[in-house]
Amino acid sequence: MEEKPSFRPFFFPALLMALGGWGLLAILVNYTLPTVWPRWAFFALIVLGTTGAALPFTYLLNARFANPEKPFPAAAVSRQATWVGVFVSMLAWLLIGRVLNLTLAIWLGLGLVGIEVLLRLRENSQPALPQSPRSPVSMPEDETP
Repeated sequence: MEEKPSFRPFFFPALLMALGGWGLLAILVNYTLPTVWPRWAFFALIVLGTTGAALPFTYLLNARFANPEKPFPAAAVSRQATWVGVFVSMLAWLLIGRVLNLTLAIWLGLGLVGIEVLLRLRENSQPALPQSPRSPVSMPEDETP
């Protein structure tokens, strides 16, 4: 049985993304005009800050609800936190255009959850390939197929 991934590799990236994203977003909002490039930076910094803030929560949810026989992949934690960042950025985009309502937010959230469920099903359905001690690159000259 494999061990679940530690939170240690996620700590500094989460801290850097959250503090950097929200700090730069505060500077952007307070010191720039809403022209084209600062507006794109606004959405990028929302994704960055929200992803960093959601990373510990996605790790805890995966650690709590993971199958003990098959631990969750570390890439899934990062991907799910990124989905949260993209979702919040989409909500901000729609809110600025005064198009956002509760129904639209729920449908967007369900769409992203559905995509994540399909990705996790695909990850879990693929068999684990056995690790070979020799790779084809390191094969001796006389044993070439």
